[in-house]
Amino acid sequence: MTKPIAPTDIPENLLPEQFGRWFAARGWKPRPHQLALLDATRQGKSALLIAPTGAGKTLAGFLPALTDLATRTPTKPGEAARGIHTLYISPLKALAVDIHRNLTKPVEEMGLPVTIETRTGDTPSSKRQRQKIKPPDILLTTPEQLALLIASPDADRFFKDLRFVLLDELHSLVTSKRGHMLALGLARLRSLAPDFQSLGLSATVAEPDELRRWLVPQNPPGAMAELVTVAGGAKPHITILETEERVPWAGHSARYAIPAIYEEIRKHKTTLLFVNTRSQAEYLFRELWHINEDTLPIALHHGSLDVAQRRRVEKAMEDNALRAIVATSTLDLGIDWGDVDLVIHVGAPKGASRLAQRIGRSNHRMDEPSRAILVPANRFEVMECRAALEANYLGAQDTPPLVDGSLDVLAQHVWGRAAAGPFHEDEFYREVISAAPYAQLDADTFSRVIEFVANGGYALQTYERYARIRKMKDGRWRISHPRFAQQYRLNVGTIIEAPMLNVRLTRRGAKAGSPRGGMVLGKVEEYFLETLAPGDTFMFSGRVLRFEGIRENECYVTNASGQDAMVPSYAGGKFPLSTYLASQVRAMLADHDRWNALPEQVAEWLRIQELRSVLPKKSDLLIETFPRGRKHYLVAYPFEGRLAHQTLGMLLTRRLERAGARPLGFVASDYALAIWSINDMSAMISNGLLSLDALFDEDMLGDDLEAWLADSWLLKRTFRNCAVISGLVEKRHPGKEKSRRQVTVSADLIYDVLRAHEPDHILLQATWRDAATGLLDIARLGEMLSRTRGRIMHKSLSRVSPLAVPILLDIGKEAVPGESDDALLREAADDLIEEAMHE
Repeated sequence: MTKPIAPTDIPENLLPEQFGRWFAARGWKPRPHQLALLDATRQGKSALLIAPTGAGKTLAGFLPALTDLATRTPTKPGEAARGIHTLYISPLKALAVDIHRNLTKPVEEMGLPVTIETRTGDTPSSKRQRQKIKPPDILLTTPEQLALLIASPDADRFFKDLRFVLLDELHSLVTSKRGHMLALGLARLRSLAPDFQSLGLSATVAEPDELRRWLVPQNPPGAMAELVTVAGGAKPHITILETEERVPWAGHSARYAIPAIYEEIRKHKTTLLFVNTRSQAEYLFRELWHINEDTLPIALHHGSLDVAQRRRVEKAMEDNALRAIVATSTLDLGIDWGDVDLVIHVGAPKGASRLAQRIGRSNHRMDEPSRAILVPANRFEVMECRAALEANYLGAQDTPPLVDGSLDVLAQHVWGRAAAGPFHEDEFYREVISAAPYAQLDADTFSRVIEFVANGGYALQTYERYARIRKMKDGRWRISHPRFAQQYRLNVGTIIEAPMLNVRLTRRGAKAGSPRGGMVLGKVEEYFLETLAPGDTFMFSGRVLRFEGIRENECYVTNASGQDAMVPSYAGGKFPLSTYLASQVRAMLADHDRWNALPEQVAEWLRIQELRSVLPKKSDLLIETFPRGRKHYLVAYPFEGRLAHQTLGMLLTRRLERAGARPLGFVASDYALAIWSINDMSAMISNGLLSLDALFDEDMLGDDLEAWLADSWLLKRTFRNCAVISGLVEKRHPGKEKSRRQVTVSADLIYDVLRAHEPDHILLQATWRDAATGLLDIARLGEMLSRTRGRIMHKSLSRVSPLAVPILLDIGKEAVPGESDDALLREAADDLIEEAMHE
C-alpha cells in the first residue's frame, strides 16, 4: 500500500512566478496539500485528495491544470485546434456552474490564456456543437455528458490532448450506477489519451483505498493513486434543537419546531435548511412563509423546480440577498454561495458522512467552525441525531462501500462504444476490466453482455429492433443502423427518476393544452398528479395551485387562494439509515449514561419503556407481542433501516400465515417493524405453536424470498429500470417520449417472456442483484439475522409499550405529510400514549 504523501516538505517554488504573486496579493500562501497535489502530478502520478470543508480542495485540484496551461506553447496560425486539456466532472450541474464562476476569477486576475466552459443538460445544443469543433481548455461537465462525448465518432480528436481529469466530490459519484458509468467512461478515455492523470477530491471517505483504486486503471489489479490527506480543520459546532414543545412520537414534518426554526433564521445572516425529500422541502417552505411576519426573503431549491427558477435562487444566494434557503441534496455538495453562517438539518440525516457534507456548507472555510442545528422530527430521530452529532465529533465516516459494476450499465456502455465506431471484442474487454468496478468481470459474462446488445438475448433474437450492434466480416462489432446511435444519445444515463410532468401555469377557464398556457413552474411526479381531480389544490414552487387537467406531458394549473392544499409526494427520496448510525442508536438504548445527553421527555420515554417492558442490548433483537382492540401485534426492533424492515415484514407475514397466525398486515420504519394478526401470537409462542428462533431464521432468505419475489411487483419494477438503462426499452424516440405507462407495459411484457423462456438472461441477473442490494437490502437483513441468532428477547405484554407507540402511529398514516397528518397523529397519539405511559 502506498503511504499518504506528507505535504510538509514540498517546496513552494513549484508554483510559477505569476501564481506566487497572485497568492501574495491576497495575503495568502499556498497550503501544503495544494503543493503536494501539484508535486504528485509533476511526477506523472494520479492522486486522491481528502481534505475537510473549506480547505481549498477545488483550487488544489485545478492548480496542476492551470500551471500547465500557463506555460503551454500557444498554437501557431493554421494549426489544428487542440482538444480539451482538462476535464472537470461534477455530480451536480449546479456545482459545475459554481466552479465556473469561482475558477474564472483567478484566471482573469492572472491573465492566463485559458478558456473555461460548462457542458451540462442545460447547455444549449448549439453551444455543445460549437464546443466539439472548438473545444475549451477546461470543460466542466457531468458523467452523462462524458458518456455522450466518448460515444461520438470524433471523440479521439476531442480528447487527444487531455492531460487531467478532475473528479469533484468523488465519494458521491462512485457508489451508484452513475459511478459505474463514469468508471467505464474513464477507461475509454485512457484508450483515447493514455497519459492523462486522474485527480479525485473528497471530504468524506470511509475507505480511501477503494477510491484510490477507482482512480487508476486496474492493470495490474490493485494499483492505487497517490493519497494526499489534510488533518485538522476547525471542529463544527453542532447542537440539537431544544424546545419546550413536545417532540412528536412519529411523523416526519417537524411542524412542532417551525417557530423555533424561524427564530434561528432571524438571528443569522443566511441559513441553509436541509431536508431529505422534495415534499418535505415544499412543506417546510410553506410553513415558514406562514409565520414570516418579518417578510424575510426565503427561497426554495430542489431538483424538480424549473431550471430558470433554480438559477434565480442561486444568483440571489451569490448576492447574499436571501436570509434562508430550503433545499434537498441539490445543494449538498461543494457549493460556496453567499455568506451562509448556519445550517439547519430538519429531520435525521440518516448518515454521519451526509451530515458532515451538509453542515460544511456553513462558514465554508477550513479555519472557521461550521455551525449547525439538528431538528429531529420524532423521538427515535432524537437518538439518531444524537448519534450523528457524536459521530461527527469523532470524525466517523459511513459512506457506503463500493460494489461491482452493474451489467445493465455495461450494456449501455457497449451500445455507446459501437456508436463511436467499430471495436474488437477482446480489446474492448481489456479496456472494460481496467475500470475498478469491472475488474472482476469474467470474459464469458462480458461476451453475454455483447450478445445481449447484439440481439436482446436468446428469447428476443428474432426481433430486429433489439439488434443494435452487428458483427462485421473482420470480426469487429459496429452499430447496426444510424438510428440506434441517435437512440443512444437520447437515452444515455443511469438516473431513473419517477416520471415527471411539467407544471404549466395557465389562466382560469383556459382548456388544458390551450396555446394560452403560461410559464412552466417545474415538474411533479405523474403518479401524484393522476390522483387529483380538477379543482383539487396542491402546494408547489412556493404557491397554492389549482389542478385543471393533464395533456400529454404537461399538467395545467391556475393560481388558487386559501391555505388548505395537498403537498406533492416524490417517490424514492428517503435515504436509508446508515449501518453505523443504526448501531449507535442500538448502543444508546442499552447505555443509561448516554441518556443524559437526551431531552428529558425522551429519556423519560426510555425509562418507562424499561419499566413496562425491556430495552434490548446492542446485539439483541427485542420482540414484543400484545393485544390492542381486536387485533394482536408483534413488534420487532432491528434498527436496520426501512428497506431491510420492509423485506423482513414481507417474509415474516408469509411465515406467520403458514404458522396459522392469520396476519393482516405490517408497517415498517427505519427503527421498527409491526405486524398485526387475527390470532393471538403471544399465546402461540407460549404454547409452542410459534417459535421465534424459527420465525427469524436466516433460511427465510432462501425459498421464502424467491417465492415472494415471484409473486411481487418489485422485480418487475426493478427490471423496468434495468431495461431502460440497458437500452432494451427506450424512453425517448426522435420527436417523442414514451409515457410511464408505455414504458411499464413494454418492460412488463419483456419481463414475462424472459422469466418464462430465458430465466438466466443477463438482464434478469442484473435485476436480481439490484433488488438484493437496493430495494430489498438483503445483505443487511442477512447480517442482522445472523447477529441476533440466539439473542432474541421476547416480551409478552398486556398492552402497547412506550417503544411501540411510534410504529403503531405509522399504521394507516398518509404518505403525504402536512397539517392534517399532524392533527391525525395528535389525535391517535393521545390514546396510545395514555395506554403506554400510564398505569
